[in-house]
Amino acid sequence: MPMLEKVLIANRGEIALRVLRACKELDIRTVAVHSQADRELMHVRLADESVCIGPAPSTESYLNVPAIISAAEVTNASGIHPGYGFLAENADFADQVEKSGFTFIGPTADTIRLMGDKVSAIEAMRKSGVPTVPGSNGPLTDDNERTLEVARSIGFPVIVKAAAGGGGRGMRVVHNEAALINSVQVTQSEAAAAFGSDVVYLEKFLQKPRHVEIQVIADGQGNAIHLGDRDCSLQRRHQKVLEEAPAPGIPDDLRNQVAEACVNACIEIGYRGAGTFEFLYEDGGFYFIEMNTRVQVEHPVTEMITGIDIVKEQLRVASGMPLSFAQEDVNFHGHAFECRINAEDPQNFLPSPGKVTTFHAPGGLGIRVDSHLYDGYTVPPFYDSLIAKIISFGESRQVALARMRQALDELVVEGIRTNTPLHRELVLDRAFQAGGVSIHYLESKLED
Repeated sequence: MPMLEKVLIANRGEIALRVLRACKELDIRTVAVHSQADRELMHVRLADESVCIGPAPSTESYLNVPAIISAAEVTNASGIHPGYGFLAENADFADQVEKSGFTFIGPTADTIRLMGDKVSAIEAMRKSGVPTVPGSNGPLTDDNERTLEVARSIGFPVIVKAAAGGGGRGMRVVHNEAALINSVQVTQSEAAAAFGSDVVYLEKFLQKPRHVEIQVIADGQGNAIHLGDRDCSLQRRHQKVLEEAPAPGIPDDLRNQVAEACVNACIEIGYRGAGTFEFLYEDGGFYFIEMNTRVQVEHPVTEMITGIDIVKEQLRVASGMPLSFAQEDVNFHGHAFECRINAEDPQNFLPSPGKVTTFHAPGGLGIRVDSHLYDGYTVPPFYDSLIAKIISFGESRQVALARMRQALDELVVEGIRTNTPLHRELVLDRAFQAGGVSIHYLESKLED
């Protein structure tokens, strides 16, 4: 199968630049689409062609499907890479891309729909042998007595979740029977308003779990492999702040067992492309929560410990090629961390857009920086505040952490405020240094 000839990058910022670099390595021509506010983005300057697709608001540009399809048509692109965020997990967009004659660099629309609905995703995983959280095993009905029975069998506390929810929205923790029915009804109303669906389900609420995820790649031709796991437990308001690979302190036999179950699930659902199985991990148990059907922000830590370029593999698979390696070809080596640098006030976390007067990226052995910043670049106020990812690699967790401390000390971003001081504090935190903090640790620390 021939490689895609020209790829339109339907995103912005560091991930757009990341995709562009992978395309260049594979000799694929590139088209950068951008809003009026993003004319000066690094990847727009470097792409073979660029097309302005609308005004600054993302609803009028990066979420404007007709404009993106039109840009692909006028530039004669052969594929569209959605990156992450925006339209990356939008099944209707994937459908429209394919129906318009282009290759969607990701799973099929049907797969995105299957895994985007939490209820159908959990059912598919249960059938494939992937461990799931004890719960209602499907949507809750209007039968209040059944809902109460399910909750009693699970044991309080429980959590009510919207089937179409995500990003920490559409969920409510319930600690006793008296509050259950009302909580279900309120969550249904909120879900209908926010996601267009009032379907909710019930799960056991884990008290102090870790967030551990497993990276997979499949070619849709019956071949799938995993690239190990990551720990993404340092979160604020359900948003990841700092990630590492591999997840510390998990027995290898358990790690391998769950990873193999994820690979089998990919084969059973006919998955194509890169994806991530997200789990809560507590007391030696893995519990599936959702699958992200796209490349993730934190994919570099996996690339560092495997030496495998995940985005290039996405492009190969989308071109119709089988996976270029088998599971036995994947060698795990060392440890890696990623710090997400955001343009935000480190005290109150309010966005801090503006002109970057000085940007100095750290360097040295084992340091990688994924960023679209440069001296004189103006961070716009319209989009996500992520401006850089600092990634460190070492032969051991201790070495990788020491290199990250040095890298954060070397990082200079002037003209705007960033959350770098928070990261400098986190990499010195004794509990984090020991490994294995829960998803609630950072918010508890910030409240102290």
